[in-house]
Amino acid sequence: MKAFTRKLYGGPEVLQLEEVEKPTPQAGQLLVKVAANSANPADWHILRGTPILARFAFGLFKPRSKFIGADFAGVVEAVGEGVTQFKAGDRVFGETLRGGSFAQYTCVAEKECAQIPEGLTFRELACVPVAGLTALQALITHGKLQKGESVLINGASGGVGHFAVQIAKAYGAKVTGVCSAKNAALVVGLGADQVIAYDQENIHQHKGKYDLVVDTHGNLSLADFRRMGQRGVMVGFTSMPHMLSVIFKAKLSKYPLAQFTAETNTPDLETLASLVKTGKIKVHIDATYSHQEIPEAIGYIEAMRTRGKVAMVW
Repeated sequence: MKAFTRKLYGGPEVLQLEEVEKPTPQAGQLLVKVAANSANPADWHILRGTPILARFAFGLFKPRSKFIGADFAGVVEAVGEGVTQFKAGDRVFGETLRGGSFAQYTCVAEKECAQIPEGLTFRELACVPVAGLTALQALITHGKLQKGESVLINGASGGVGHFAVQIAKAYGAKVTGVCSAKNAALVVGLGADQVIAYDQENIHQHKGKYDLVVDTHGNLSLADFRRMGQRGVMVGFTSMPHMLSVIFKAKLSKYPLAQFTAETNTPDLETLASLVKTGKIKVHIDATYSHQEIPEAIGYIEAMRTRGKVAMVW
């Protein structure tokens, strides 16, 4: 089968499309024939081995695994021993940060997948897992968002942000999105009640008050969180020192700030699929690449100007 591999840390240029052995599902795993992928910031961080602390998990001097890719959608070809929720022929989507989905076939754990509802496409569901899970868990699991509360979403037009706006509205919140002026119409179209254009108003001086502040961009200081929100969730980060500084100061001041890595699980994936099926989430796909162009897709994501998601199809 064909798969993208890398031997060294680096940019998209280190990726090579080569013939590798088709994997065999182990106990509790599915073998999925991949139909579509999407790219996430996590992909280029893993590709480059940044931040450096992450290399303790992925390989200090060179990658432990040559494979890459998290989000996928496709068709189950075979199942391993003990799999009970899926069978060959099922249409599924999911993600694995262990890598390996940027390939014609990938083996994933049963708990990392969910069924694709009838009428939805591989391309749109491939765009949901990492970004959708992060948005859902930021708002509901860690942010404890309740119906009728107000939420500020910093980075509202990006992959995680555009899902967060829609999920917050689906759960009955009043949403203010922060984005550039050129993306304001997109964010309003997603359902935001108000938009703050950061290139017209300095978000670091914004005086609004919210029950919850979710920072998907990673540039808010603890002073920003405390000024604007009763509680906060930090998702993205502009630099490791900045993130660690905000977390450390929050602990010292006992400000309720959560920082987390999204957990892949079938129930949350099913929740997201249901929201897409009912039209409460519309996946905004900014660009679509062929599988041969996966390195270019990762480069596009790394430029950090994406509106919504980037998809790749096989």
